[in-house]
Amino acid sequence: MADDDDLEIDLDDLKRRMDGAMNSLKHEFASLRTGRASASMLDPISVEAYGATMPINQVGTVNVPEPRMVTINVWDKSMVSKVEKAIMESGLGINPQTNGTIIMLPIPELNEERRKELSKVAAQYAEQARVAVRNVRRDGMEQLKKAKSAGMSEDDHKIWHDEIQDMTDQHIAQIDRALEAKQQEIMQV
Repeated sequence: MADDDDLEIDLDDLKRRMDGAMNSLKHEFASLRTGRASASMLDPISVEAYGATMPINQVGTVNVPEPRMVTINVWDKSMVSKVEKAIMESGLGINPQTNGTIIMLPIPELNEERRKELSKVAAQYAEQARVAVRNVRRDGMEQLKKAKSAGMSEDDHKIWHDEIQDMTDQHIAQIDRALEAKQQEIMQV
């Protein structure tokens, strides 16, 4: 019979990974604009630069000089058009205006249609987080299956199974609450 340490499931690791999905979601939600300029709204946008994909803040300085304006001072003139293209393809709905190496992003008032679009984007981010949590759950269930075939008792298997499922359910509920709050924030005029 296998020794009991082989039959332990690392719940702390599973929780840490599920929390990571939640933190990633909060970060993505912070990037969704709600009519106010924020440097973090550019965080999810990556640029092809020097043979790698990197965040915009690694190719230029991002500033918020006024509540409805974000500026990016691109360090390398050859990168300006790539940064512009990445912003236009990002789905932010902002048209960059370029002046030399400075890209200005005027933040328009959100109209009803744009609010609905952003609400859908928030829902997509939440779904990605749910999928990430379910993937962690699946990994936990795989560990559990191995432990059972290594000799874990039926009772222990049931206890661990319920623990993993509870953790999953809590994280999914947390994601749903965060989405609801973000969608309310987006739809506020």
